[in-house]
Amino acid sequence: MATPFTGESLTLDEHGLRSLVTLYREAGAQGLVLLGVFGEGAQLDDAESARIVEIALEHAPGMPLVLGLPDLTTETAIARANRLLAVCGDAKPALMVQVNTDEVAELAAHFAAIHEATGAGILVQDYPVASGVTIANDALAAVVNASPFVVGIKAEAPPTAVAIGRLTALTRVPVFGGLGGLGLLDELVAGAAGAMTGFSYPEALVTVVEAFDRGGFTAAREAYLPWMPLVNFEAQAKVGLAIRKAVFVERGIFDEGAVRPPSQVMPEELHPLLSAQLAAVNESEAL
Repeated sequence: MATPFTGESLTLDEHGLRSLVTLYREAGAQGLVLLGVFGEGAQLDDAESARIVEIALEHAPGMPLVLGLPDLTTETAIARANRLLAVCGDAKPALMVQVNTDEVAELAAHFAAIHEATGAGILVQDYPVASGVTIANDALAAVVNASPFVVGIKAEAPPTAVAIGRLTALTRVPVFGGLGGLGLLDELVAGAAGAMTGFSYPEALVTVVEAFDRGGFTAAREAYLPWMPLVNFEAQAKVGLAIRKAVFVERGIFDEGAVRPPSQVMPEELHPLLSAQLAAVNESEAL
């Protein structure tokens, strides 16, 4: 989930957040990921992060939650996790923890320490763009297999289909794709359990996954084709988050598309292109 902001001070927009939770819930999403990289988790203070969790719990009761931890050091990750879990009551969210080293023993110890300190299941996020760490698939699988508290992997190290194919063959936990759904078709064929990403039309990704379950690659490809140009457009480096938020504004989910630094605002040159993309999507949906 993206995090909506409002005004010159970029304060948390609680109304927009509730609207976004509703969108995902009604789209058929099976869970919510809060405070991730595209949720600007690293740019939120403790009070804002806690309020986001509270709103998700209030507005989507019983829906599984994953809480992102941007921290790469064990001590700070544990501290942040415990602050977030303190507002969860009886809910049992998983913690999305980034790979912080390519050393198997060190990474396993990092995950184990967070689990032991919180009691939460760990969802491993392998996203080198955010962490700066690249780890071999075999090494990551070894860490996961030595960590019975790991509940899944979010594989975002390209080529993602290759990584997912290897990780699903070597581990017993569900492996999810990300990156805006850009590689979703190939990832599903490779064994992905689904998509864990914030593409601005979650109902489209749900349709693709359901089509794959029903009719394999051919059915999923047919369901995906109308959305492919927008998925590609939204996945642009540096401005992808701003594009995603602009789409939410056009859909009436957010009032503003503001992002916090260091994220980049959407260039004016892209606005007419976005309008063309959304017009094509609306035309396709009407057919």
